[in-house]
Amino acid sequence: MRWPWSRKTTSGFRCNTRITGVELERLSAQHPIDYPVRRVTSSRTLNGQTAYADRLLDLIGPKLELVEDELRRNFQSQILTIHEVGEHILGGGGKRLRPALLLLASQMLRYDGYRDVIYAAVVEFIHTATLVHDDIIDEADVRRGRTSINYRWGNNLTVLVGDYLYTHSMNMALAEGNLDILRLLSNVTIRMIEGEILGLEQNGRADLSIDDYFDIVNRKTAALFGACCRIPAYLVDSSESHASSLFNYGVNLGICFQLIDDLLDFTSSTEVLGKPALSDLKEGKITLPLILATPRATVRERELMARVVSNKSFEGIDSSEIIAIVNKYDTLEQTREYARNYANRARVALDPFPASPAKEALDVALDFVLDRDR
Repeated sequence: MRWPWSRKTTSGFRCNTRITGVELERLSAQHPIDYPVRRVTSSRTLNGQTAYADRLLDLIGPKLELVEDELRRNFQSQILTIHEVGEHILGGGGKRLRPALLLLASQMLRYDGYRDVIYAAVVEFIHTATLVHDDIIDEADVRRGRTSINYRWGNNLTVLVGDYLYTHSMNMALAEGNLDILRLLSNVTIRMIEGEILGLEQNGRADLSIDDYFDIVNRKTAALFGACCRIPAYLVDSSESHASSLFNYGVNLGICFQLIDDLLDFTSSTEVLGKPALSDLKEGKITLPLILATPRATVRERELMARVVSNKSFEGIDSSEIIAIVNKYDTLEQTREYARNYANRARVALDPFPASPAKEALDVALDFVLDRDR
């Protein structure tokens, strides 16, 4: 399913609550098996979701256009290469899911100003910086269906581009003058880098535990989603409980997003996904479908998985053999069930907020995450 907001298309009050690195650990440490959550399911059909997408565009479409303007404006530089790389990045499009969530949370809290647009651009810059550095680490040559920056400009320049994006995003946030938001973004960025380091330490290993897997996902992916949704609480006079609920919504949606990403690596094509299928295994990363299969796999099957992950190659191995393993033990469906559990937890986190079109949009965003094909 395509993201509806990915088509080409004044100050508020400060929240008096702060979030520290310790709180980030506490709020995103658990995964679905830790405790039961009241099950909430969406009654929308796929057609219903698609119809609702048009209304969603009406809610945040104009502000998303402003976010694009901010991104393009902040890629302007006297250094021509920065401008060229920026045009290459923006030309690749993207889901803009993180800015969309920030804008929807802002609207749900009835913020009426422009600062949410600035912060939406900030989080997209941070996200883009992680992608740029990821492509170097993974030695990727394709990103979003086009040539990656490192493939076109080389690793040396690409490292500096990633550094530029991180630093520029913090400079943009600092210019807004809200130190609580700057502290949140700094803590989240630290966690993301920690997640990258943990992932590198585990790279090439087929014995990654479920707990270690979720620790990496929490840091690399979910923390920024949580920050996107919590930032609007600082722009209005929001309670700590509401701010925490927004953060929990974002964290759980973020983990759900990553689980579906892992699943799509097995089920989607290069043309649809915009990157090679089974690319995680070729990069030495073992993800949840294979982690869940490992305890039940035969000795030969475990050896097969270990060979692919450690060699970062399917040389001498038919990729269909790996697909057969996850199908044999039904771990793709188990992974999807994990994702549903996280989506369920995210829905529950929205309970404290009164009904509104923006709240409904945040709810339907979970359906788009679960049903996406790219």
